[in-house]
Amino acid sequence: MIYLDNAATTKTLPEVVEAMLPFFMENYGNPSALYASGIAGKKAVNQARRDVAEVIGAKPEEIYFTSGGTEADNWALTGVVESYRQKGRHIITTKIEHAAILRTCEALERKGVEVTYLDVDEEGVIDLGQLEAAIRPDTILISIMFANNEIGTLEPVAKIGRLARKRGVLFHTDAVQAFGQIPICAEELGVDLLSASAHKLNGPKGVGILYIRTGIKLGASFHGGGQERNRRAGTENVPGIVGFGRAALWALHTMEQRAAAEKRLREYLIERIEAEIPCCRLNGHREKRLPNNVNFSFMQVEGEALLVMLDMKGICASGGSACTSGTANASHVLRAIGLKEDEARGSLRLTPSWENTKEEMDVVVDHLKQIVAKLRRLTSALPSTE
Repeated sequence: MIYLDNAATTKTLPEVVEAMLPFFMENYGNPSALYASGIAGKKAVNQARRDVAEVIGAKPEEIYFTSGGTEADNWALTGVVESYRQKGRHIITTKIEHAAILRTCEALERKGVEVTYLDVDEEGVIDLGQLEAAIRPDTILISIMFANNEIGTLEPVAKIGRLARKRGVLFHTDAVQAFGQIPICAEELGVDLLSASAHKLNGPKGVGILYIRTGIKLGASFHGGGQERNRRAGTENVPGIVGFGRAALWALHTMEQRAAAEKRLREYLIERIEAEIPCCRLNGHREKRLPNNVNFSFMQVEGEALLVMLDMKGICASGGSACTSGTANASHVLRAIGLKEDEARGSLRLTPSWENTKEEMDVVVDHLKQIVAKLRRLTSALPSTE
């Protein structure tokens, strides 16, 4: 198997699993308890909080553990609406956000919240002028993702943060794809709220964080016990949190080397595909993109058929976001950057990791050339490229 779907999820590192195991079998006590097993769990959670905070230059007390990025996104938006309702009920986001943001905005709209959805250019980048023009006296939140999960484009987060501070508006960024992959300093970037998820950086599934900058008023996500400093009730997922902490520390210390290795594979893939497969388009910004993201549209090719045939060759890839796979509609991200319906349906996302090799990329491209040519022959849309 050649696994090229690391934007969807990553394998859990052996050292992460090893760090988690004692909290399943030995120190499994409730971390709110006063006996030794519980105290050990509490200490481990606090250490993980420090490790995760270090990745984004935050204070440990600004980190709140959640069940994942989706919960963190929901909490950020709904929490701001509830806590700042006296100031206004207007939110600004973009048309290319993850479903966790877009569906939450839709739910808030049904409750009377006004949402402005910003356009992006053909590379997926927002227009800062359009953003500034959209800010109103009753705007309470700007929520714009750090890096797009489908096309890998990086947004101008620092400039957004400066604009938000200047205009007195809170700024949330969905950093699920960027956390632990590229350098982030939340305070320097002007970020007030930030979402991340462990399973995108070789940690376990089912655990994430919401960074809440000191001084930001935000209500509880769940009501019940006093966990997470009275902001998220429920017994902590100690093994998952420990795993997140271990993965975060590993990601921080290996970030530069991993990014360099993945960028080399990314550029090699792009170079070969563009040179050897006609009638294709690279989606997203050519330079300002995640180190490991490659997204192409192949004209006159059905993306689902392409994925099935790649799978038959032992190659794991995706057509875009794993959270919207199986839906009838073409990618909202690709439509937002100007692709037609048929172009968006012919998309392929390849996201290698530092563990992949150049030889594997050669195998992938060789198979991809044959499969695209075969699909085009079957549809009689284009002559054979073989």
